[in-house]
Amino acid sequence: MPHRARGFDLAAAHAQLARKDRALGAWMRRLGPLPAPAGWRRPFDPVDALARAILYQQLSGKAAATIVGRVEAATGSPRLHADSLGRIDDVALRACGVSGNKALALRDLARRERLGEIPSLRRMAWMADDAIVDALTPVRGIGRWTVEMILMFRLGRPDVLPVDDLGVRKGLQRVDGLDAMPTPKALAARGETWGPWRTLAALYLWRVADAETAVSAPTPRSQD
Repeated sequence: MPHRARGFDLAAAHAQLARKDRALGAWMRRLGPLPAPAGWRRPFDPVDALARAILYQQLSGKAAATIVGRVEAATGSPRLHADSLGRIDDVALRACGVSGNKALALRDLARRERLGEIPSLRRMAWMADDAIVDALTPVRGIGRWTVEMILMFRLGRPDVLPVDDLGVRKGLQRVDGLDAMPTPKALAARGETWGPWRTLAALYLWRVADAETAVSAPTPRSQD
């Protein structure tokens, strides 16, 4: 597997993707070029990203950000990893608003970091997307969707399509004028034509879904 830089050429991807799919291309022109996700430029710690993803699960962006801030203050560190999480016990985590299940997930993440099971950013640069999914999904509370968000918003991989994401499915429903949201299987099949730029297609489908519901800003996600 060759070394992969974080991010890709959005302008080139935009031009090719718009030609591949006439219906999606019309929405791309309507919405205009998208900026590169800020996470492509930020320093990135895989363990910290996974910890934040765990804390964001099933919460609004604002509520999750508040809890993350409390955990950072309690650990005395802006990075969440084995050493910092080891400074506080489960009682302290619960006082920050962390549920029992999420506390267990954070402990499992820290344990796996100590065992060397979480690949470093440098190692990830040489790994295929599916290999990264396989390495991270054994962590308690981490599913494929969470890793796909990291692949898209942190690692900038160009060909990731989160077929289980409701926003992406809703966006395609509107693009194709469907009566119901497509199933994950149907979305995957439809997305075959978007390769190797399925990440950009997903970014646009989120925007289409947001436009349909009159949301002025994209939905906050743990990896934004």
